[in-house]
Amino acid sequence: MDTQLLYFIPLLIASLFALFTPIIDVFSGSNKKIIFYTTLLNFILIIVANLFLLSQPEFATPLVNINQTGDFLSEFLKNSIVLSSYTIFFDLIFAVAGLLTLFGVRQYLIRENYEHKEFYSLLSFSFLGMMLIAHSNSLVILFLGIETMSIPFYVLSGFIRNKTSNIEASLKYFLLGAFATGFLVYGMAMIYGSTGSLDLSLIHTKIMNNQFNTIYLAIGIGLLIVGLSFKASTFPFHQWAPDVYTGAPTVVSAFMSTAGKSAAFVAFIIIAKAVIPMNLSSAGQLTHTSNFITQYFREILAVIAAFTMLVGNITALMQTNVKRMLAFSSVAHAGYMMMGIVANNSDGWSGIIFYASAYVLMQIGAFIIVSLIEKENDQQLELSDYNGLSKNNPFLAASMAIFMLSLAGIPPFAGFFGKYFLFYAAIESGYLWLTIVAVIATLISLYFYIGLIVNMYFKTQSGEIEKVHIGLANISVIISVIGVIFLGLFPNTIMNFAILFFK
Repeated sequence: MDTQLLYFIPLLIASLFALFTPIIDVFSGSNKKIIFYTTLLNFILIIVANLFLLSQPEFATPLVNINQTGDFLSEFLKNSIVLSSYTIFFDLIFAVAGLLTLFGVRQYLIRENYEHKEFYSLLSFSFLGMMLIAHSNSLVILFLGIETMSIPFYVLSGFIRNKTSNIEASLKYFLLGAFATGFLVYGMAMIYGSTGSLDLSLIHTKIMNNQFNTIYLAIGIGLLIVGLSFKASTFPFHQWAPDVYTGAPTVVSAFMSTAGKSAAFVAFIIIAKAVIPMNLSSAGQLTHTSNFITQYFREILAVIAAFTMLVGNITALMQTNVKRMLAFSSVAHAGYMMMGIVANNSDGWSGIIFYASAYVLMQIGAFIIVSLIEKENDQQLELSDYNGLSKNNPFLAASMAIFMLSLAGIPPFAGFFGKYFLFYAAIESGYLWLTIVAVIATLISLYFYIGLIVNMYFKTQSGEIEKVHIGLANISVIISVIGVIFLGLFPNTIMNFAILFFK
């Protein structure tokens, strides 16, 4: 066997599990534990395989593309699939998000009396789509990855079919998602018409050498920004996110708002690196046309980021429902990550990697705690329901406090350094005004994040507070808490890798 086949192990594992999980579902009968542990094995194997690849000497240099070192792949795959050090890191982020979600989901579905095995198959397919996005070097593969991720999300949003809120969330997500897909397809068609290629590496080369149609390229990039902004839930294409995250099953909201959002920003990075070139290239200075396109769209993205942060945090400020507050908060965090795209440099991209890592841990942890406290028929979701939580559920209250402080950007937790790296990248690239807006948005967010902590520790309920049974979800909460603290105390453990990836 060609040794290069080893580098395909993560994609092969994800593909095989996605294909065979429904078959295992059929033959497992009524035994739901088999399909649960099969999905668990999928995520664990992906993590182990990627850690193994990361230890290989080939990946000790920036952006190694092993497709260029052999010929066992077809020409199509050589030009379409990237197997690099940064793809390994994103695979790990998606797998960890899937693992944390899986530990929290079973107890939630059992409580809702709706544990159907299809859930795990849908989770595996959406995970495969995220991996395809990270590994894509072609607009075709990128589109396939986005749709492979999104279609299971449409179903998962309405998974509990006897709840009106779930059905509404699913229908809204599907209709708006299909509309956004049209923008993506037309944008890709325009870029193909401008450059004559779907290969992102070739598209980048043609843009650097001014071998493109300016009008088609500008329209294509604009349409792609609209489509990807929807997937990342940035202003003004964010309206679906709070409704969908609030209406969907809480554990599904946890996965969609973290792994799904991270995958959307991976797509943003891939597109930005190809069609919005940096100030200098290996060929020297950019042409006047290329430089104009770069600056024009960076300004558009900067405005989107600013409004996303402000609108997300200001709207979250007015929420009394904890799940909806976290949903609007998720919109605001998309704005913070957008700053890395605006910076359009290695600091910005590596900042997104760190922020995505921290965000997955703190947001999934927070949503899983919400799912534990939540009761049937969307009860126990108001801020007032968290009054005095620290008395009968001290572990959950302490964990939620850590997640809220991290989301607010308070040291020494991971969220602080996530914001710091992105703010630094924006300032270095000349966007001081955007950083000032981000700081103002962060100050606004302190009110509702710390407000929840105040409810848990300094307010009381009239009745007795029920002791919450945690179960397997305890694993997700503990891992998330440890991760948030560890990344806050030792941020360089990720940044040293991330900076290397994008040098």
